[in-house]
Amino acid sequence: MRPTFINVGERTNVTGSARFRKLIVEGDYPAALSVARQQVEAGAAIIDINMDEGLLDGPKAMTTFLNLMAAEPDIARVPVMIDSSKWEVIEAGLKCVQGKPIVNSISLKAGEAEFREQAVKCLRYGAAVVVMAFDEQGQADTAARKIEICTRAYRLLVDEIGFPPEDIIFDPNIFAVATGIEEHDNYAVDFIEATRVIKQTLPYARVSGGVSNVSFSFRGNEPVRRAIHSVFLYHAIQAGMDMGIVNAGDLPIYDDLDPELREAVEDVILNRPQRTNVSNTERLVDMAPRYKGEKGQAQVVDLKWRDAPVGKRIEHALVHGITDWIEQDTEEARLQAERPLHVIEGALMDGMNVVGDLFGAGKMFLPQVVKSARVMKQAVAWLEPYMEAEKAGQEAKGGPREQAGRILMATVKGDVHDIGKNIVGVVLQCNNYEVIDLGVMVPADRILDAAIEHKVDIVGLSGLITPSLDEMVFVASEMERRGFDIPLLIGGATTSRTHTAVKIEPAYRRGSTTYVIDASRAVGVVAGLLSPADRASNEAATREEYARIREQYARGQEVKARFSLDRARANRFRPSNNALPPRPSFLGVKAFDAWDLGDLADHIDWTPFFASWELIGRYPLILEDEVVGQAARDLFKDAQAMLKRIIDERWFTARGVAGFWPANARGDDVVVWADETRTSELARFHGLRQQIAKSNGKPNLCLSDFVAEDGEDWLGAFAVTAGHGELEKAAEFRAKGDDYSAILATALADRLAEAFAERLHKEVRTQLWGHAPDEAATIEELIAETYEGIRPAPGYPAQPDHTEKATLFRLLDAGRNAGMALTESFAMTPPASVSGLYFAHPESHYFGVGKIDRDQVEDYARRKGWDLATAERWLSPILNYPRA
Repeated sequence: MRPTFINVGERTNVTGSARFRKLIVEGDYPAALSVARQQVEAGAAIIDINMDEGLLDGPKAMTTFLNLMAAEPDIARVPVMIDSSKWEVIEAGLKCVQGKPIVNSISLKAGEAEFREQAVKCLRYGAAVVVMAFDEQGQADTAARKIEICTRAYRLLVDEIGFPPEDIIFDPNIFAVATGIEEHDNYAVDFIEATRVIKQTLPYARVSGGVSNVSFSFRGNEPVRRAIHSVFLYHAIQAGMDMGIVNAGDLPIYDDLDPELREAVEDVILNRPQRTNVSNTERLVDMAPRYKGEKGQAQVVDLKWRDAPVGKRIEHALVHGITDWIEQDTEEARLQAERPLHVIEGALMDGMNVVGDLFGAGKMFLPQVVKSARVMKQAVAWLEPYMEAEKAGQEAKGGPREQAGRILMATVKGDVHDIGKNIVGVVLQCNNYEVIDLGVMVPADRILDAAIEHKVDIVGLSGLITPSLDEMVFVASEMERRGFDIPLLIGGATTSRTHTAVKIEPAYRRGSTTYVIDASRAVGVVAGLLSPADRASNEAATREEYARIREQYARGQEVKARFSLDRARANRFRPSNNALPPRPSFLGVKAFDAWDLGDLADHIDWTPFFASWELIGRYPLILEDEVVGQAARDLFKDAQAMLKRIIDERWFTARGVAGFWPANARGDDVVVWADETRTSELARFHGLRQQIAKSNGKPNLCLSDFVAEDGEDWLGAFAVTAGHGELEKAAEFRAKGDDYSAILATALADRLAEAFAERLHKEVRTQLWGHAPDEAATIEELIAETYEGIRPAPGYPAQPDHTEKATLFRLLDAGRNAGMALTESFAMTPPASVSGLYFAHPESHYFGVGKIDRDQVEDYARRKGWDLATAERWLSPILNYPRA
C-alpha cells in the first residue's frame, strides 16, 4: 500500500504569509505560535518555517520561534522544516530544534564544496534534507536535467558523505503549465517523469514539490486550478511523489471531475498531441470561464448516476456520502442476491474499497470518509433483519468476508476526549478493519483484558491531556509485563513521535510501538503492521528511527542552557502601568444555569472546527480556498443545519460559573484572600517561570507578574460547559449507525463551550469586573483576542500543571454551580468544557513557560508540598533534564 501523500504546512513562512511576517516583525511570538498550532490541528504533517525577511535578524528569529515552539507539545509533535536561503539561519535552527528536522534546502548551485560542507553539517545534526534540482548551471527544467542533478547529488550524499538515503528529499521543481509559452508545455511531464526515475533509481529517496505552482497561469479561476491540482497529483503520486506543499484538505476526486474538463486538463498536464486545430492550452483557456461560476449561484443536482446499475449506484452513494436512496438501492440489491450477506460482501464492500483507495491516494478526506461510513451502516442496518431471519431458519452457509484485522482502541485512564479516536475508528472500519472501541477513561487492566478476550491484532491508545502521556507509558509497561507482543499504536493531541520514541517504546520491547500523527496515516500504518510480508521490515525501520530520535533527544538535552531560577526571577516582568483594576461588581461566585445557545453560536470561532476534520485554513477564507473550499462548504452547511437543531430543540445545556476574589502576588504564586482585609489566605495558585535565556531586556514571565504584590488587586476564575446532553446525543446517533452526526455534534459542543468562554469573558471585562467597560470589540476582534486581559488555563503553556485545576474547581464549587467535575488526571467533564483564570492588567498577555531546570522543579515541589518525583511527574513535558 502506498503511503498517504504528506502535506507540508507553509503558513509559518514570512515570505509566503503576510500575517505571519507581521507577527514576527512585531515580536508577537505568542500569536505567531497560534499560526503553527492551527496548521498542526488542521492536519499538516510537517511545518515549514522561514524567517527570510529584510527587517529581521533571521538567526535570532528562527531560534526564538523554535525554542518557544518546543514548549508547545501540541505543535512540537510534528517535524519542522527549517527553510531559508541563508545557511546561518538554517544552522541557528538546527542548534535548537527538537526531534528530527528537515533542512529546506541545499543544492549544488554554488558547487560541490559548499554542498558537501552543508550536507555534513546536516548529517551531524541528524537532519533530513530537501535537495533542490539546481546546480551551477541553474534550475533544472527538463526531465533529463532534473534526473542528472538529483542523481549527482544522491551519489555525493550517499556514496561519499554517508548520508542516510531515507533522509534525502528531492524537489525536482514544479513549474507552471499552460502559460502560452511552448517551452513550458512539458513542465508537468518533466516533473512526473523525473519523479518516476528518481524513485526507481535512487533507493529510499523521497520526492516533494510546491503543487500550487503548476496552476499559476489560471489564478482567479479556482475550480480550474483545483482540477489541475487533482489531475497533476493523480499522476505525480502514481509516479512516486511522497509529499508537497498543498493545503491539507479536500481536492476534487479525479474520477468525479467533469469528463470534458478532466480531458482538457489532462491533455495540458501530460502534454498530449492536440485534439483540435487549437493548442491544448488554448482549448483549456477557452473552456475555463464555463467552470468559474459565481458565488451563491444555484447548482443543478446531477442525478445521472441514478441510471447506473444498482452496484454502481451503491458505490456512488458511498463515495459521496448520499443516504437518500441507500435503503431503496440496498433492497434492490438484496432482491437480486442469493443471500442478504452477499450484498455486504459484494456491492457494499466493493464501494467501501473504492472509498479506502481514494482516501489512501489523498483524493478523499475525513468529512467525506465519515459520511461514507454513515451510508454503509444505514445499508447494513436495512439488511440485518433479513440476515437474522435467515439465521433463525437455517445455519448460514459460508461466512462474512474475512476482516482485514481486529483493532482495540481506547482513550486512557483519566482522559475524556475522543473525537480524534472516533474519527480514526471510522476510517479503519471503512477499510474493512474490525474496531473494538472501549471509550474513554479506560484503565490499563481493562484495555489489556479486553485485548486478550477479543484476540485483537493491535492496541491503539489515545489521549489529549499531558497526564495521559504517563498513563500510556504505564499501559506499555503492563503489556511488556503481561507478555504481549502485538503492535501498540499511540495517538492524540499531546503525543508526539519524540515522546513515543523516548518514553513509550522503551517500556514495551516484546512488541512494536508506533506513533500515528493523524487519521489519514492510520490505515497505512495498520496495513504495514498487519502485512505478513512487510511487518518485520516496518517494525525494524520504526525501531531504528526511534533509536535515532532518542540519541538526538539526549544530545538536545545537553545543550539547552537556561537562566537559574534566581536570575529568571530577577528578570521578571515589571509592568509600566501600575494602575490597579477596579473592584469587581461582586466577590465570590455567580452561577449561570442555562446560557442562551443562540448567543453562544454567534461567538463561535469556526477555524478550529474545520481543523478537527483535518481541513486546514482560516474561516471564512477556507470556504473559498482553492483546495479545500468545496469540502469546507459542505461541512459548514451540515454544521449550520445541526447547530440550528441544537438551539431550537435544546439538545445541550450551557452552564457556567465565574468568581472574583481579592488577590496579591507572593513571589511566583498568586494568593487568593478570603475577604478584603487580605489577612486570611483562602487559596493559592502556584506559578511557573520561564527560564529560557532572554536578551534585549525581555523578561522571564510568570503569571504572578500580572498581579500586584501590594494594594487592592483581584483575581477572577471561571468554568463553563456546553456539554450537558452532548454524550447522550452522540450515543443516540451512534445507536442509529450515524457516526458522522455523532462526531459533528461533539465537535459543535466543543465549539459552543469555547464560545461560552469567549462570551463570558466579554461579560467579565465590560460588566462583572468592568475593567474595560467601554469595549466595543466585534466578533472577529473577540476571536482574535485583541481585547484587554487574558484567561489562561491550568495545563496550558503559561501554567502546564494540570493539578492547579483542583484549586480552581474548589474555589468555584464547579460541581454544584456548573455540573462539572475533574477526573483523576484532571481532565474536565463533560468533555466540552473550558476553565481558567482572569487577569485584568492591560499588559497581561499569553506566553509559554518552556523548559525548566531542576532548581525550579525542586522549588515548585516545596511550594506545592510534593516530593520531587511527584513534581517531575506532573511537569514531565517541560523538564529540561532527564526525569528519573
